Amino acid sequence: MNSLQPDYESERLISKILMMYYVDDCSQAEIGKELGLSTAKINRLLKQARNLGYVEINLHSPFQHLLILEKELEQATGLKHAVVVPCLGNNSNSLLQSVGHAAAVFFIEHLREGDTVCMGGGTSLSALVESVSPDTMFNITIVPALGGVQGRHNSDVNSLVSELATKLGSKSLSLHAPAVTDSPQERENLLALRQVREVLDLAKKAQIALFGIGAIRPATASMFQFASLSELDIMAITDNSKAAGEILLNIVDESGHSLDTNLNKRVVGLDLESLKRIPLTIGIATLQEKVKPIIAAIKGGLLKVLITDEETAKEVLSKFQPGN
Repeated sequence: MNSLQPDYESERLISKILMMYYVDDCSQAEIGKELGLSTAKINRLLKQARNLGYVEINLHSPFQHLLILEKELEQATGLKHAVVVPCLGNNSNSLLQSVGHAAAVFFIEHLREGDTVCMGGGTSLSALVESVSPDTMFNITIVPALGGVQGRHNSDVNSLVSELATKLGSKSLSLHAPAVTDSPQERENLLALRQVREVLDLAKKAQIALFGIGAIRPATASMFQFASLSELDIMAITDNSKAAGEILLNIVDESGHSLDTNLNKRVVGLDLESLKRIPLTIGIATLQEKVKPIIAAIKGGLLKVLITDEETAKEVLSKFQPGN
């Protein structure tokens, strides 16, 4: 006979406690008072019942599968957090707004007084900023992680930084420089300016970084519109077989390492090594075309948090399974 099994009287007591706790919805204190037992003993017997297999818990939350998917992603990739939103319908714009809203909620939950936040531009960040609706104001500083793009208010980093700071009642700084210069030498000249250097130094010391994860194929990918690149620049990137995606306009390979390209030498912004040192790096991406860039960002250690949609998350997870 297994000595760990309770005798008849103990088993009957455990069964009664289980009925009162799980069926009658009594608290442990109420059960203890009814049976003349301490709350500590009730708690111990409930744990014993679970260890003996008397209790089986089934969760039927409509989004339980997403929580499981998030956990699997975290375990397979080493991400600190994964946030996955459901794919409801085939409207890509609605999906982007849903992912942006999830990113806004996560960002606000992890924001602390005195933080410095650096951020990129683009449609994903625009969706995040649009969804921010805090219950309180924050004494933080928000700075661009790269230069701006003239004439693109809804995705320009300086505009987004200013709008987010206004919503949070926070301080913001602008980076008065283009995201991409015409030559490496022009970039070096801009980085030598005190006003530019001070903003980027603040970005390097940020506690939180917010950025989109960009695709580089097809040639209609949003980064090419955002960065206002020439046709020659676009061809040089899309024809580069080693290019897997972009992070803060830095073109990366499949391992998430910055490529030695002419474009990367002209980007005015936070370098990827500095990005990796920021405590909380939050990447936002949605749709199938972002799978390869997401994987590259994860492998390169550029992401601590991924916020994406269900189908994209499943595809990313499949690439980290044994045999892939």
